[in-house]
Amino acid sequence: MRIQWLKSNEIAKKNPKRAGVMALFYPDVNQNTKLLLILRKTYQGVHSNQIGFPGGKVEENDENILETALRETHEEVGVTPESVEVLKELSEVYIPPSNFLVQPFMGIYPNPGRFVIQESEVEALVEVYLRDFLDNSNHIEENLSTSYAKNINVPAYKLNGYTVWGATAMMMSEIKELLEQVL
Repeated sequence: MRIQWLKSNEIAKKNPKRAGVMALFYPDVNQNTKLLLILRKTYQGVHSNQIGFPGGKVEENDENILETALRETHEEVGVTPESVEVLKELSEVYIPPSNFLVQPFMGIYPNPGRFVIQESEVEALVEVYLRDFLDNSNHIEENLSTSYAKNINVPAYKLNGYTVWGATAMMMSEIKELLEQVL
């Protein structure tokens, strides 16, 4: 349904800003797979203090949306573009409150180094074990109030004590479905 809506050209009429994000999987020191999320800083904006993937807005010098996702991942968490093996482009997600059309990618960081957060934008890293992400008991519904809606029930994930909802949860649902097909 989401893909049909994206193709309907209704979003194009809104002239959305473009962004690219990276769902980055990597092994820890014990060879357990983790998924990297970030907690955004608190600021005046609709995505303040939310969990998301590393990534951000397209800049003029970006050749394409993948370059945006890789550049922003490098800026926000210190992972160099050449150290990421991009596996798949996922479905675009439109975010009405900020008028962003986000292109997510799924990648592997096979030889992880130390993460270096961009302190101006990232409050903390949220490193989620793959087994916790895939555990259906962590897929919840929660009643939230946001800058644009009050007391709404939303599908979400409860991971590492955080509620992951909205566009990030939609992207994660697609990733979960893909992983379940091959595991």
